[in-house]
Order: sequence, then C-alpha cells, then structure tokens
Amino acid sequence: MQYHLNGFRTGDPSVQPQGYVQDAVDVLIVGCGPAGLTLAAQLAAFPEISTRIVERKSGPLEVGQADGIACRSIEMFQAFGFAEKVLKEAYWVNEVAFWRPRPDGDGLHRAERIQDVEDDLSEMPHVILSQARIHDFYLEVMRNSPHRLAPQYNRELIDLNTADGDAYPVTASLKCLDKNDKMETVRARYVVGCDGARSGVRRALGQELKGEAARQLWGVMDVLAVTDFPDIRLKCAIQSAQHGSILIIPREGGYLVRMYIELDALQGDERAADREVTSDMLIAKARAILAPYTLDVKEVAWWSAYEIGQRVCDVFDDVPDDLRDHKTPRIFIAGDACHTHSPKAGQGMNVSMADTFNLGWKLAAVLRGQSSPALLHSYSLERQAKAKELIEFDRDMARLFSAKPKNAEEAAQFQSYFKKHGRYTAGVETRYDPSVIVGKDTHQALAAGQRIGMRFHSAPVVRLGDGKQMQLGHVLRADGRWRLLAFGGAGDTGQTGSAIAQLCDHLATDPSSPILRYTPQAADVDAVINLRAVFQRPHRDMRLDELPDALLPHKGRFGLIDYEKVFCADPREGADIFDLRGIDRQRGAVLILRPDQFVADVRPLSDVSGIAEFFDGFMLRR
Repeated sequence: MQYHLNGFRTGDPSVQPQGYVQDAVDVLIVGCGPAGLTLAAQLAAFPEISTRIVERKSGPLEVGQADGIACRSIEMFQAFGFAEKVLKEAYWVNEVAFWRPRPDGDGLHRAERIQDVEDDLSEMPHVILSQARIHDFYLEVMRNSPHRLAPQYNRELIDLNTADGDAYPVTASLKCLDKNDKMETVRARYVVGCDGARSGVRRALGQELKGEAARQLWGVMDVLAVTDFPDIRLKCAIQSAQHGSILIIPREGGYLVRMYIELDALQGDERAADREVTSDMLIAKARAILAPYTLDVKEVAWWSAYEIGQRVCDVFDDVPDDLRDHKTPRIFIAGDACHTHSPKAGQGMNVSMADTFNLGWKLAAVLRGQSSPALLHSYSLERQAKAKELIEFDRDMARLFSAKPKNAEEAAQFQSYFKKHGRYTAGVETRYDPSVIVGKDTHQALAAGQRIGMRFHSAPVVRLGDGKQMQLGHVLRADGRWRLLAFGGAGDTGQTGSAIAQLCDHLATDPSSPILRYTPQAADVDAVINLRAVFQRPHRDMRLDELPDALLPHKGRFGLIDYEKVFCADPREGADIFDLRGIDRQRGAVLILRPDQFVADVRPLSDVSGIAEFFDGFMLRR
C-alpha cells in the first residue's frame, strides 16, 4: 500500500483526503445490492466524479440472501482493499461431499469427497460469508472515499425520462418514503439500475426478463442445529431416494449452516407464496432427506422459499441494437435487474458484482474524458453474453440437482458435471470476445497462460525494491488505470539496449507513446497507464541503479521515486511466474491489462506501434 506521495499525513491511510463534491450528479445508482455497491465503491474513488446511490429499503441489509463468494470475486475484493477482511471472517470451502442413496435403497452413503477448487486456479479460495457483511465492506470503502459517499435510503424510483442534448439528460423522479412520500427530482448524466428482479429502472426502459421458470419450489434456511450427519461442516450435495435433494453450505462462525431444500413441484399457475411455506415445513423436509441421520434445529436465523427460474434481458442498456451506430447509452441495468437464476451454483452475487466492475471503469473513463461514450456499448455486449452463458449453466445445474436418478450411473452425472464446471463456478472462465478493448490472439503464444479476454491470472513474484514476496495480481487496484506488464526475455535485466530498456525509452520519449499521448500534462506519469516490469533473474542478482528511468519514475509534488514497479520471478515454490503462466522465456512479452483486471492483449516487447495502435482505438487525447 502506497501513501505519503504528496506529503506526510497521520491517521488511517485507507481514508482518502476529502475532495470537492459537485452539485451535479454524474451517475445515479438505483439499488444498494452487491451490484450497486460495487459500482458506487469504484466510482467513489474519483474526486472529479459525482455519484449518488439510492435504495428503497429503510437501511442496510442485515441478514439472509446470498453467501457464496467465488475465487474471482475475492480477487476483485483485493482490488478494493478488503479481501483480507473477508477471508478472516468467512467459511472456506475446501472440499465437497456427494451423498446418494445406498445401493440397497436404505439410507444414505457418501459417494465421493473431492477438493472444491483445483490447484493453482487462483491464489484466492472459494468462501462463504453473508452478503450483508460484503455490503458492510463496500460501505466502508465508500465512507473512506474523497466523497464520503453514503446511500440514501427510503428512496423509491417512480419514473425516468431522457432529454437528448442536455448536459444531464436523465431525470429520475424519486418518492421519499421517510418524508410522507414527498417527490424528489435528480438529474444525472448516467443512471444505473441495480434494483433487483423487480427493477423500476428496467421497467422504465421497457425491458423484460425473458425465460421460463422450472416450476420447482425450493426452501432455504440458515440454522443452528445439532446433528449426527458427519459432513455437516462440508459443502454437501445430497440426493435421497424418495424425498428429494438438499444442498448443505456451512456458514461463517463455525456453527451456522445453510440448507437449500427441494420441495414439491409447483402446479399450474401456482406460485411459491401459494404454498404458505413455513420454517417448520423446511425443517421437516430436511429431516426426511437426511434420514436416518438426525437433525435437531435449535434456531432458524433466516429462511425463505423461492421458485427456480432462469431469465435474462435482451440488452443491458437503453439502446436498441439497431441504433447502436447512432446513439450511446445513458441508462444501464445490472445484476438481478437483467438476469435471474437459481442460487445452486452460488453465482448470483458474484455475477452481479462482475457486471458493475465491468461497467464502473468504463463510466469513469468517459466521465474523465479518457474515452469516448462509444466505449459504453461494450458493457451490454460483454455482460449480456456472459449472462446468457450463466442461464444455460444454471438450467443444467438445477435440472441435474433435482433429478431423480434411477441408478448409480445417473446419480453420478451431477458430481461429474460439478467437477467439470469447477472453473466456471470459481468465476475464472469468463472470456470476452475480440473488440476495441479486447485484442485478437495473434501473439497469444508469448503468454499462453494469460488468455486474451480473460482475467489476469496472478502468480508469486518478489518485488525488487524491498525483496517482498507477493502476488503480482495484488498490485491491480480498482483505480480505473490500464496496465502494461512487461515480462523480460532471457538475459534481460533492464540494462541499456535490452528489450525492456528500449520499450521503456519509447514509452517515455516517443510522441506516439500511449503514456505520453493520453496522460494529462499535470498528472503523474502512471495516472492513466501504469507500467510495470517482471524479470527472470533472481532479485538479489538485479541492479536497481541499472533500470530505465521509466521504471523508477519521479511522482507527486515532491518528485518522490516510486520503487514498487519492478518484480522478479520467485523460484522458491519450484515453477516461477514464467513457467506457471506460459510466458515465453526467450522473447518475453507485454500484457495490456484493462482496469477490471482482464487481459486486453499480448504483444511482443518490440511491438511499440502495436501497443500504441491498441490504445488509439478507444482513448481520447487530453
């Protein structure tokens, strides 16, 4: 963590100096769920962007709802600075047990017990923690931001109107539920609806969630219980012979357990509320499924009943596909407002946060004048495609989980499917198609393990300046900056004439350099595009004083030197980052990383024109 750049100050370094709050609202966020708070926390980091977030409920979430946090989401939390807090409190999902009826049909037996996340899938684990606590961490980030941003509760969206040509073209009408329903008007440059499956923003756009319900009723409850079921502290998928299925998810704290319980199918026009489900009904059903094991529920902390359904909107913004060449988006929807599915694979909260992590840096780039508004089209194009993939995956997962297998072979299909799609449920399989911000795979062989269009896969390195062993991916903060990661080839130590030195000299002096072209004159050299380098030679054999000036830049009002831009491969675990991620040891490579940590392109170290051409495709000169 770096601070004191512009002068020494005492106190908590995570609390940013308070900035100027503009009267105008650049972004209005409707909804304080995980999607809305991810977006608010990201935008709050920019003093020059005015953000407002409103919520119909009377206060923050306290209990219930989502709890599964994928590896990829923890990587994202690292960028926001609270991954360690999550990992400290959470239950870590280490193994998964699959239980099925005994061959003689009497009772249950453990069919298999497997590792939950494959080795080296991520440096982060799969964990379980209440959605309310994730909200708390985001709210803390917002409070510590230059804007001291906080949600406004008791605000219900009534209407949205757009007036083209206006500097603040979107007008939102809000009902103040805590002020005798007094109406309030907010004008904004952009509005983002993160207001759930009954989204008022989606309704204002005339969009619909399209799809079909599975007509299957499920219950969920968080309980404190005494049981002789031996795997109660493991994630378990249990399929009984006669009474349906149950998914057990141990919760944080060592005692609490969540149970997803299959109930009877819905008939005709029947809805979940028509069944008048109670917590006692869920307990009785859970006991029947777990028999002959016993379940003595001492307390129900939270419970609910829901109908499985998979639905998705056609687009995630206010621009029809046939108008994309003539109009740029002003209103967006994210999370449950544009896609809904079952909770079985634990994807709801994770995908919702990924939506707005994708959108946030793009809004910031446009509002800060770094990119044209056309960049905003990429949000719907990228995330709607991923939502459709999720819907297909969730449909198969829900069907297999609720299946009534006739034999052991059919029963084994579910655990086979689970293992096959472990990378997907970990959140690391998302891949964006080639576009103006995702290159083609022309030079993919230079970094075979860092797939273009997929998230940057971290690995251990040693920071040269202080010898600190660390994960390279942990330098990728949620600050809106692009990254150039230069990996040196064989024998390259940054010495004069080396490929790294030539690249650095070009980026620092050539007028075509994207760093020079797109960084405001008064800003630090890495304010827009952050250059870092990784060398193969052990850190104790490197010479800091031989490195190019671009890797030891003078920054801030005192011209202090940044010593945290250079890393070396860490061989202490055997394979180093070059081997682990398929970086060409002879030629090296340059990775262009998006602000959301996705690999935008891979280029040779010498391809300075190609690097410049990539950024010229979407950035605006300041």
